Amino acid sequence: MRQLTQKWKQMTANMLDLPQDVVQDIPRITMIGNVQLYVENHCGVLHFSSEMLRLQLTRGKLEVSGKELVIRAILTEEVLIEGIIADIRYMP
Repeated sequence: MRQLTQKWKQMTANMLDLPQDVVQDIPRITMIGNVQLYVENHCGVLHFSSEMLRLQLTRGKLEVSGKELVIRAILTEEVLIEGIIADIRYMP
């Protein structure tokens, strides 16, 4: 049933020319150089330190590691990270 719902959402997005992240609640990640990271459609912060950030996603987790990491802004489904970003990992 879940696969059918996902396929229906994907077909609808294609027909209406909508972005996939809006229809399917998948994250949108925007990175500027290695100093700024903007993540939309996350489900919460699991861990944060100056060297690592771990976010819960609808399907998996996102782990960001680096140095001097700072959360500049955090909203219900959006987070803005600044610092020296060394690695980004998606864990299903």
